[in-house]
Amino acid sequence: MATEENKNAAAGRGSQQGFIYLPLIAGWLVPGAGHFLLGKWGRGALLGASILAMFALGLAMQGTLYAGAHDVLDILGLAGDLGNGLLYILSRMLGLGTVQAQTTTADYGTRFIVVAGLLNVIAAVDAHNLRTGRKS
Repeated sequence: MATEENKNAAAGRGSQQGFIYLPLIAGWLVPGAGHFLLGKWGRGALLGASILAMFALGLAMQGTLYAGAHDVLDILGLAGDLGNGLLYILSRMLGLGTVQAQTTTADYGTRFIVVAGLLNVIAAVDAHNLRTGRKS
């Protein structure tokens, strides 16, 4: 009886073979994509819309994207911006978020962009945890 259960458990793990990091990488590159791959449509749509909205609002408020790291705070900001995946890469290629604006809202916009990247990283790790079975 116990061997039957072990065989069924092994068969269940075998059916989920494949590249287990795909939801993690896809979720980092495109907000919500990791959850879409796992069939979690509602969660993926909510996360994707939230991250895209925060990123777009940050750019609309004339927030800047970190390009280099001159001190510790710039390194942390760059790490947060890189969490946006393709949003960051495309924005840098298009020249968005490069002008240093002298408005009060620009600093808030920069923080919106960084927080969107951090939320995207958390969402990608969540998708990975769903894929590996650590979370249901």
